[in-house]
Amino acid sequence: MELYREDQTDAGPLPAMAYASMTLPGVSRGPHEHAWQTDRFCFFGPSDFMIVLWDNRTNSPTFNHRMKLIVGQSAPSQITVPNGVVHGYRNIGAESGLILNLPDQLYRGPCKGAEVDEIRHEQDPDSPFHLND
Repeated sequence: MELYREDQTDAGPLPAMAYASMTLPGVSRGPHEHAWQTDRFCFFGPSDFMIVLWDNRTNSPTFNHRMKLIVGQSAPSQITVPNGVVHGYRNIGAESGLILNLPDQLYRGPCKGAEVDEIRHEQDPDSPFHLND
């Protein structure tokens, strides 16, 4: 899978950094959203992941819509998550799974001197975000 080609990227934000993470079976990451950052996730496997997206942008035609996708081993995928879209994922497979992210903002800004651009939703009782639904 080609992860990034500047000649085949939408006019949207370009990556500013890249990082990889391994997620153990049954472990969830998120849900959270970013005020400014756009994420570009690549799910490789060898496990599958369920990713849930919830549009929290009040000016969006898909405001408050929720979407679930299965990605990873069965469907290696790149998913772009714009700022203002709540997102989280869970490893639903039996093995640790590899995820790469190419966000368009530096984590904590230049030289890690800024606040983290995250709005957390794990404890929000009004959130329509539920990985188990």
